[in-house]
Amino acid sequence: MTTTITSKKDRVLNYLHSGRGLTSAQARQLFDVKNFRATISSIKETVERYGNWRIVSHTTREGTTRYSMKRVRLVGPSNYRIGDTR
Repeated sequence: MTTTITSKKDRVLNYLHSGRGLTSAQARQLFDVKNFRATISSIKETVERYGNWRIVSHTTREGTTRYSMKRVRLVGPSNYRIGDTR
């Protein structure tokens, strides 16, 4: 029997990937993350590497920052035609 250990970063990433947002206080409570900004920075670097996801933030009514993950529509060179003036 094998046991898989999931890191705090992976658990936060999975949570954000499910479409939910997360504040620092929630990350501390749910995942025991002490330095949430560093965790988000690391996750941001990972998910934005390929350009199809973005970590976005917004300020809540209470003044805290909530982070979430949004899918980005890719527009690549294959979608363009040379001389296309549309």
